[in-house]
Amino acid sequence: MARHVVDWDEVEPAAAPGGLSKRRIDLPGMSLVSVAVPGGTRGTRHSHDHDQFVQVVSGSGTLATEDGERPFAAGTVFVFPAGTWHLANFDTDTLLVETNLAAVG
Repeated sequence: MARHVVDWDEVEPAAAPGGLSKRRIDLPGMSLVSVAVPGGTRGTRHSHDHDQFVQVVSGSGTLATEDGERPFAAGTVFVFPAGTWHLANFDTDTLLVETNLAAVG
């Protein structure tokens, strides 16, 4: 039986490239990922084959998309339909929570 209440601290962290730390919770067709990003991290332009929402819990930086560059801070939500390129640069230590939906098709 699935647990209905999970504390992020109970989810084992996994190291990711660039000094990131990720904690992941999976359900069929979707995942929720807590991502800790060190300040000074510079992203690379990329896209995904799935829809993605990203909530900025803390921290700040700049997001670049086809719409241009825009600063972000706690409370900002990114909305990326599948195939949308994006690039984030992080000015401060930042905590994100991604909602990744399974690719359709």
